[in-house]
Amino acid sequence: MISSSTMFPMFWSIILLIVYGLFILLGLYTLYLIIKLLIRAIAALDIYLDEKRNRRP
Repeated sequence: MISSSTMFPMFWSIILLIVYGLFILLGLYTLYLIIKLLIRAIAALDIYLDEKRNRRP
């Protein structure tokens, strides 16, 4: 039988592993959202510059 003194550190290491995994997933999702936002910003800047160029005689 496993005593509680050996279960306690193993329990905390599993909890910390899950928390670190969640933080890694959150960071990857944030990176994905930033890349999507930058793609939209570059497209909007391209449209703005194109309209600005075409208005000038």
